[in-house]
Amino acid sequence: MNVSGTYTQAWESFWRDAPPAAGAVFWDADASLTAALQVPLFEPYFDAGLPVVDLGCGNGTQTRYLAERYDRVVGVDLSEAAIALARRADPHGIAEYQQLNGADPAAARRLHGEIGDANVYMRGVLHQCAPADREPLLESIAILLGGRGRVFAVEPSAAAKGVLAGLAQAPGGPSAKLGAVFSHGLTPGEVADEAVPGYFAAAGLDLLARGAQPLATTEFRPDGTRIELPSNWLVAAAGSQTPPGSQEV
Repeated sequence: MNVSGTYTQAWESFWRDAPPAAGAVFWDADASLTAALQVPLFEPYFDAGLPVVDLGCGNGTQTRYLAERYDRVVGVDLSEAAIALARRADPHGIAEYQQLNGADPAAARRLHGEIGDANVYMRGVLHQCAPADREPLLESIAILLGGRGRVFAVEPSAAAKGVLAGLAQAPGGPSAKLGAVFSHGLTPGEVADEAVPGYFAAAGLDLLARGAQPLATTEFRPDGTRIELPSNWLVAAAGSQTPPGSQEV
C-alpha cells in the first residue's frame, strides 16, 4: 500500500506474474480457513446494513466470501493487476472491485462519497506499508468508517517473523510462493504488536475488541501440516461506540 511509484510497481509486477489458480499465492488461503473463521469475531460489531470494504483485497478470495454474507462488498487494492484477477475470478459480479491506494485519504473520501459509511475488513495490510504510509492508511480507514462503520484488522504478530525467517532460510531456499514475494521486493515491514492499536487510536478510532488468531497460508511443512502465521486482530470504530456485549479490551 505504499504510495511510492517503486512499491506500486512492485505490487503490479507481483500480481501480474501471480498464477490465477486458487492457492497459488503464499497468503491466498481458502476463505474457509480465513474469513470464515474471522466472521464470528467481527460480525457482532458490524452493522449488517452497511457496505463492506475489503481493503487490500488482492485477487478477491476473501472478498467473494464476504459478498455471500453482506449485501454490498467492495474489494479495493493498490494494484490494477490484482483487481483484474479479482474480476476474472468473479464472473457473476457478486462483489465490486476498484483500484484504490489505501494510503491516499483523498481516494478514501471519493469512495466514501460513493458508498457512504462502511465497515472495513483488512487482512495483513498494515505490515506491508512503509512507515510513512501507516498514518495515512489509518486516516483512510477512519474516513471510510464515518460515524457508523467498524473496522476489523488482522496483522501478523512479532512471532510471525521467526516463522517467515525459518521458511526463507530452509535448505534449498524459500519455496516458490514465498520466493515470489521476495523477488518482487515485497518485504514485510516490522510493526510491534502494541504499536498496531496505537495507530488506530491516533486516527481517532476506539478499540472495541482484540485477540489472537493464526493466519493460514497456502504452504505446508514436510509432515503435511499447514503453515500458519501467529497474528493479532482487533475491531475498532470512530468515537466512543462500544456496542452491547463488546469484548473486554
